[in-house]
Formats: sequence, structure tokens, C-alpha cells
Amino acid sequence: MFDQDELDEIRSAKEEWESESYEPTVERFGERKDTFTTDTEGQEVDPLYTPADIEDFDYEEDLGFPGEEPYTRGVYPTSYRGRLWTMRQYAGMGTAAETNERFNYLIDEGQTGLSTAFDLPTQMGRDSDDPMSAGEVGKTGVAIDSLADMETVFDGIPLDEVSTSMTINAPASVLLAMYIAVGDQQGVDREELRGTIQNDVLKEYIARNTYIYPPEPSMRIITDIFEFCADETPNFNTISISGYHIREAGSTAAQEIAFTLADGIEYVEAAIEAGQDVDEFAPQLSFFFASYNNIFEEVAKFRAARRMWAKIMDERFGTDNPKSKQLKFHTQTAGSTLTAQQIENNVVRVAYQALAAVLGGTQSLHTNGKDEALSIPTEQSVRTALRTQQILAHESGAADTIDPLGGSYYIENLTDELEEEAFDILDEIDERGGMRQAIEDQWVQRQIQDVAFERQREQEEGERIIVGVNEFEVDEEDEVDIEEVSEEEERKQKENLKQVKAERDDEAVEAKLDALREAARGDENLMPYIIDAVKVYATTGEVCDAMRDVFGEYQPGI
Repeated sequence: MFDQDELDEIRSAKEEWESESYEPTVERFGERKDTFTTDTEGQEVDPLYTPADIEDFDYEEDLGFPGEEPYTRGVYPTSYRGRLWTMRQYAGMGTAAETNERFNYLIDEGQTGLSTAFDLPTQMGRDSDDPMSAGEVGKTGVAIDSLADMETVFDGIPLDEVSTSMTINAPASVLLAMYIAVGDQQGVDREELRGTIQNDVLKEYIARNTYIYPPEPSMRIITDIFEFCADETPNFNTISISGYHIREAGSTAAQEIAFTLADGIEYVEAAIEAGQDVDEFAPQLSFFFASYNNIFEEVAKFRAARRMWAKIMDERFGTDNPKSKQLKFHTQTAGSTLTAQQIENNVVRVAYQALAAVLGGTQSLHTNGKDEALSIPTEQSVRTALRTQQILAHESGAADTIDPLGGSYYIENLTDELEEEAFDILDEIDERGGMRQAIEDQWVQRQIQDVAFERQREQEEGERIIVGVNEFEVDEEDEVDIEEVSEEEERKQKENLKQVKAERDDEAVEAKLDALREAARGDENLMPYIIDAVKVYATTGEVCDAMRDVFGEYQPGI
């Protein structure tokens, strides 16, 4: 962009500005802090950036144009000028009937995509009547025990008109099978089904711990889903490779990029090893990132991740299909930044985090409710969170031009720094034998824990200001209405499950489960067998148990 003589002139002019304007002012008045750093990386932020800070910048190689490699500026040529991001609000309300009611409310309020939260027993492949589920039914989301629950959740909601995201991992194949079965009941062509299953088990071993099976059979189930969906549901994203939970566990922005893309590499390698064509399944891969408070660091993170994935798919896997190189991602605002103190402040946090996601070019966005630090969000807080996106889309101007921060000396410098650091982490993962080995060795987990410990220390010692928590506190907090799941709702869910079991054909259920066990012992694709089982109302727990019988359960460190 600038020749060497021009860069030398800029450097000289900056040095003159520093000595004659900036430094005398600092000496006289001081600055707010001794050192300014990015939010999580600890990278020092200079007082001013110029073209000299990106002197090796090559426009076509580093930036390019929207919809073209290296996709730094976005994967679509028109970005939000053609179509706004999908607006999602995470919803799962105890029982299937309550969730259906919330879904219809959100659709009426203008939401453009559904996002389903499941309770902990469902996430662990357990039914509501399992003794291990006691006290947890419906608490973190909706309980899905059988196809009957899925039918209720989507009652009156045509699946060919909505996009549905499901935050489910170890039992993702079962919940996807139920969703497909509901679509079949509605007469929806499977090619018209749109949405995403999270289905990212590797990050469960790293950050969330809602795993069921050991890594090897878990990867087999995932690659079976890739293969099945490439043929049957080509518009459904088969995995949402999730950096969100890695970041929520305490990672830096560069670690979030590196560990997420390393998981992606592991999934691609597993599918190729299973005999699949990378350009058949890779376009259905999607990603999921967090958006935190430091707007510029987050924007740079999203841009760096896109550019890195294009390089990885090109250089490691030799992809021919441009769609295989396009990193498409959903973003959720940062749950761990929400505070129980002065919860109205969370509305502001969420708005800035949403702005960062949009400036970074997300394809889909979930904004947290202000009260999610306390409970499942109320209707009012969900509406405010949705309105935050709608105001951002229609009133802020942030969606009117593509990559509006592109070319900023600071943003381009920070994008380069994050990319360089993330690639260094990927190199170390390769040296350690790949992501699966690094996870089994607990190396990834230790890296995140070290950062989380340091961030907590900074907060406790006042080095990191959290408004309303360790600074700007108030003596009394306003009372807050929160959503609660009652014991009565758990009882109702168990009664519903009992009725399903009483009315179904038990012989048909057992026959389908036996067929699934036999397929699991071999090498056939498991998805058709799982769909057959859920269609005769085999429960989530029964289907997962059939595979537990063959695959066993994962025991960390064993």
C-alpha cells in the first residue's frame, strides 16, 4: 500500500509527534493506566497505529474482497446488505409445551431462527425418569425424552420455514434423528430442513464435560452424521465446532481460535480417514464463537479465524470447492461476563458484544438475556435481547457496509497478531500428536485453566475492573423476577414419559434397539438405525444406552 520511502516518512513523522505532542502531554497529565492491553491476550495496545504497523500488508493476500479468498472480509459478497444475520434466542423452557410457547412468542416478535436449549439429563443421554436425572429435569432447558416431546416442541411450526439450532453434543445423533422424524411427519422434504446441531464432542472433553462415549466411537458417530447428512439433509449444518465454551472456560482469544480450528482439523481428518470426500462434507461444517467486551479484539478474532480456515483447508486438505474454505459461524454473547450484581448493566454488555459480532461478520447471533446469570431468561429479558439485535440491524448503520473496520491500521495489525499467535498454538498441537492426543494428555485443559486462574486473580486484586462487581458497586440491589422450573413440572414430564412407554409397541422398540446395537458393533452408518428407533418412540436414554452397551462410557484419565 505504501512504498518504503513513504513508510520511513510516516515513522519519522510519528516519532516527531510522540516527542513533541504525545510525550509532553503524558508527562504533564499522565494516562489512565501504565499499560494498555487487549482484553485476554495481554498484548500491549499502542497509543496510535499507522501504515508502518502493517508494512508487510498485502491487500489481495491479506484482505481481498468479500466472498473471495482469503475471506477476511466475509464469506458472502453482499454480507448484510443482501441478508441480515439470523437472529436467534436460546430457548428451552422445562417442558416441551412451554418451549413451544416460547418459540411461538419469539417468532411473533420477529426472531428469524430457533435455538434450542436442552436440560442436563438430555445432554447426557438420560431420560427424565432416570435416577441420575432427579432434580435436573427441565432446569437448563427442555427435557426431550422421546419423539413425542419433539413433536410438541415444534407443534404448529413448519420445519421448512424455520432454521433450528440445537445445542446438543454427545446425543446429537438422537436429537437430529427426532428432528428429521418430525419433518417426515410434516411432509417436509429432508433437503429443505435447515439448521445446526452442535455435535462437537471434542470440546466437551476440554470444557463442558457433557460427554458420553470415549473419543473413538464419538468420532465415528460424528462422521456417520457427516456422511448421512451430505446425502439426506444437505442444507443442515452437521456440526458447530465450538470455541464458545472454550472461551467461557477461560481461554484467550488466540486460544479460542486455535483450539476451535484444531478441533475442526481433527473432524476433517476423521471423516477423510472414514473414506469421505472433503468437498462433500466440508461445506456443511459450521463454527461457533463467543463475543466478549473488547470490541476490536473480537472483530480481529473473527477476521483472523476466517482467513486461517481458508489457508488450512487449502494447504492441509487441498480442497477444490470454495465453500469448503468458507468459515461460517454463529456467535453468542459472553455468558461468563454477565453479573448477578446490577443486572441492568448486562444489557449494555450484550449490546457491545453483539456489535462486535456484527462488525466481525457473523452469520447468526444469539444475544443473552440480562438475567441469565441467575436463571433461564424471562420473556421480558428475551425480548430486550432480541430488540438489541433488531436495533443494531435497523438503526445503527453497522449492517450497511461490508467489513466497516477493514483497513484500520489497528484492526489489521491486531488481526495479524492473533493469526500469528493462533498458528503458533496449532504448530504446538501438531508437535504433540494432534488435538485428540493433546486433549487426552490434558494439555489443552491446562492451558485454559492457567489463563482462567490469572483472570480471576486480576479481578480479585482489582487489576481488572468489572463494573458493579469490584468497582462502582451499590449498597442495595433491585429485586429481580426470575424463571423457575418447579418440581411439579418434573413430575409432569415423568408422567408424559410413562404414558409414551405405555402406548408404544415395546416389541418394535426392542427390535430397533437390537438392530442399532448390531450396527454399532459393525461399521454401518448408524443414523438410519437411530431414526428407525426414535420413530417407534424409543427414548433418548434407551437409544444412548444401546450405544453405551457397545461403546462404553468415557472415563477421563483412564
